[in-house]
Amino acid sequence: MPEWADLRQWHVMQVGDAVHGLAFLASWQAWLQDPRRPDRLFFSVLADHPCALQDLQAIAQNHPALAGLSASLRRQWRGLMPGTHRLVFEEGRVQLTLHLGAPEKTLREMDVAADSVLLGSPQCQPAPSQDTRQGASRLQRLQAVSRLCRPGTRLAMERTSDMPSAEEWLQCGFQPLPHKDLPEATCLSALYAPAWQPRSRLRHAAPPASRQALVIGAGLSGSAVAHSLALRGWAVTVIDQGSSPGAGASGLPAGLTAPHVSPDDNVLSRITRSGVRATLQRAEQLLKTGADWSPTGVLEHRVEGKRSLPTGSDWPEAAHEWSTQATPEHLRQAGLAPSDNALWHKLAGWLRPQTLVAAQLNTPGVLTLWGQRMAHLQRLPDASGGSDGQTPLTSNKWQACDAAGKPIAQAEWVVFSGGFDTLHMLNSLPPDADKPAIPLNPLRGQISFGELAGLPQAATQQLPPFPVNGHGSFIAGVPTPEGANGWFMGSTFERNCTQAPLREEDHSANHKRLVTLLPTLGAAMAGQFSAPKVQGWAGLRCTLPDRLPVVGPIDATTWPGLWISAGMGARGISLAVLCGEMTAALLENEPLPLSPSLAKSLLAERFKKRQNQQH
Repeated sequence: MPEWADLRQWHVMQVGDAVHGLAFLASWQAWLQDPRRPDRLFFSVLADHPCALQDLQAIAQNHPALAGLSASLRRQWRGLMPGTHRLVFEEGRVQLTLHLGAPEKTLREMDVAADSVLLGSPQCQPAPSQDTRQGASRLQRLQAVSRLCRPGTRLAMERTSDMPSAEEWLQCGFQPLPHKDLPEATCLSALYAPAWQPRSRLRHAAPPASRQALVIGAGLSGSAVAHSLALRGWAVTVIDQGSSPGAGASGLPAGLTAPHVSPDDNVLSRITRSGVRATLQRAEQLLKTGADWSPTGVLEHRVEGKRSLPTGSDWPEAAHEWSTQATPEHLRQAGLAPSDNALWHKLAGWLRPQTLVAAQLNTPGVLTLWGQRMAHLQRLPDASGGSDGQTPLTSNKWQACDAAGKPIAQAEWVVFSGGFDTLHMLNSLPPDADKPAIPLNPLRGQISFGELAGLPQAATQQLPPFPVNGHGSFIAGVPTPEGANGWFMGSTFERNCTQAPLREEDHSANHKRLVTLLPTLGAAMAGQFSAPKVQGWAGLRCTLPDRLPVVGPIDATTWPGLWISAGMGARGISLAVLCGEMTAALLENEPLPLSPSLAKSLLAERFKKRQNQQH
């Protein structure tokens, strides 16, 4: 495709219920075969529902050249319920975003332009009832699509009985093109070339003048940001006061990535599902299955009836691939009674955070400086001097300094990802303006763990073959930091504690949690939560009052170039990769990995607005 030659990215948008898998696979294949392909290919599908898995299988049969790509796509074709789903291929260089629901609603929400648009597919004509079920004619859809076009965007549209007239094409800003590759009776193509200057509210972020970033914090959040930026060609310097990966809260020896459920499928539940999918994809790319992570599924024992699923049509068949009622066999394997209430999360598993942190930091383009604690940031003066030749102008480059004032690193873009230490970093910003109103709160947690070889036979016989959560979490069969297979239980939750010491009483508290979570196993492990059999780990996480992470520019007017990705709380394993991708997408003006409405709920500017409202 000559239009995309040598570009950093290309965005294809397909609107309609046609077999979008074929169009995506054909675009992916064209990208692979073109030596002048763009660095990254984004393909967005706006449809009422995903094409059927058997349609993807048929593509492989009818188009042998696409069989391998189709197999890769089918492996990720899971849990495609209404909402937005990001599927990642080619180490993140090819990304398919499925927006499943009324296309007209998604067209109103999207905020990034497309380089190429497909309305339907020449290979599969959607039924009129499907195409107009929301009351939108082809003209109305064309008008909605034109908002997401830039001058030069090419559009391919199926010929139907309600085609826009020549005048209507011009009213929407399109110039019809002669047909060379497609039969004129089947498809009409056009170029977006409006006679007026387009006025839209799309993101039009200018390309960064310098793709150099400084990330403060080398844990799950910071390493995810660094990895996502480095994959896009950025040079990233990461600084951390620790001596190795996982020195802080990300040193958790083992943890879970699993969906969050709620009766109304709230914002946290929807964002967490997107985060879990992103984490599982990243783990599959970077980690060793069985040693570093495993997609085992997770059983959630609904202790005291907490966290129920939506009911009826609000939780369709595809949603049950994420979370559904546990089967009697699941309960039996966990040692629970048949009457116990539990959920089964199929798209979930355990992960060793330190291994993910290390793998993400080991990305070409990432330089990690250990043993460095930033005391303050300062704006560097412009090297060219002021307009009068005497007064130095303030540049957009920031410099991180230690307590002695010695420079550590500098960059135009800085991302705070240092856990609860981020609050100190924000408070160290230049004093000539109000501090950012991001109310991070500390959350201490302690894990208890030990070696499986040390368990009595009664406990060994009760070990579930998968992780169980619901009142803390229990994981068995994961290597301990020393390498032996171990068991892990926790964690405690202690708010407003700014230190993370190990406490003997917290081992007892974790045993009580296990007794509630898995009563039979808890009784069999009664003697395992005291020295010398038990080991412990404690860390300090940070949360925000609305329980959601904070991502994006802190205040582009007051502190240009200062960004944040923090506040993951106890869900860092599930959310850090997603937030890193969102950070990079915003900086690169890419399609977001979330629906725009969900993405807005994560932006740091939400706290600035609340502060302004209070004033």
